[in-house]
Amino acid sequence: PLSPFKTAPRKSLVEQILRDPDVLAAIEDQAAARSEPREATAKRARAYAVEIVPTFSTTTYFRIGARMARWLSEFLYRVRVAESDRAQLARIDPKSSVVLVMNHRSNMDYVLVTHLAARSSALSYAVGEWARVPVLSTLIRLMGAYFIRRDSSDPLYRRVLACYVRLATAAGVTQAVFPEGGLSRTGALQPARLGLLSYIAQAFDAGSGRDVVFVPVGLNYDRVLEDRVLTGAAATPKGEKPRFVGKPGLLISFIGRNVLGRLTGTRHRYGYACVSFGTPVSLAEHLRNRGVDLARATPQERSAAMERLGERLMGGIGRAVPALPVSLVAAALLE
Repeated sequence: PLSPFKTAPRKSLVEQILRDPDVLAAIEDQAAARSEPREATAKRARAYAVEIVPTFSTTTYFRIGARMARWLSEFLYRVRVAESDRAQLARIDPKSSVVLVMNHRSNMDYVLVTHLAARSSALSYAVGEWARVPVLSTLIRLMGAYFIRRDSSDPLYRRVLACYVRLATAAGVTQAVFPEGGLSRTGALQPARLGLLSYIAQAFDAGSGRDVVFVPVGLNYDRVLEDRVLTGAAATPKGEKPRFVGKPGLLISFIGRNVLGRLTGTRHRYGYACVSFGTPVSLAEHLRNRGVDLARATPQERSAAMERLGERLMGGIGRAVPALPVSLVAAALLE
């Protein structure tokens, strides 16, 4: 069943965030720090909340988005789910807040996991600024995803974002996050960025009876669609920012070549796309085994606990990433 929080009107969620004590305190602090009227700071906080909170539509998600995800995934790849420990997944308490933590190999990750999870859940993704373009951004919001500014240094923005993530987690919304914070340029796992994980953990209340369960998900492709872009970014000299140049002609050629191949029966898909689910990690058990109480911990203790959690989750993701034919052959040739 969908969480009432997920289907609540967007306006009511924005107002709930703006009434949160942490957000109100952040408004007061920043108004004082900037010597600006409180109303101006509150207006900026409202703009942040409106920017973050999605407008979920069950029709858009299940009738349009999920069907498009299925068609596109199977049009481009041979989709497979690697054998996982189904017994461990089945033991997850239905009352828990489930968070899928995934490696980020391609922008197809959103599409592929949506396709595979649509029969049992509506996922809420954390989406970067790359998707904030006309039409696409509206569709993404209707799919229940929320936009984040990954490198924002504004404490007010971070407090508003933390409040939304905390409320969604406490309400049992099923989320999907990429701890690496961006696409891997080489396919190798990157260290976890702990911002979103910390916000999710803040929602955990040992006395509420609702656990937070992280499910590591390993994704792999025989070929990612962004291969040339990623190799070009990896070759960028150290210290320089990668430059991504959009080439409409390349996109049109890609679509035309695949459509023509489909019509003539000569199209070849891009190999396998495979997903594997790892061993779930209970946040309650993780903290209990390490003697950590987040409610009473010092900032240093919380930071250390989040680092250990991030390392454990990235290890689980790494063990779940499936080995596919093209990568195995390439490794053999390199040897």
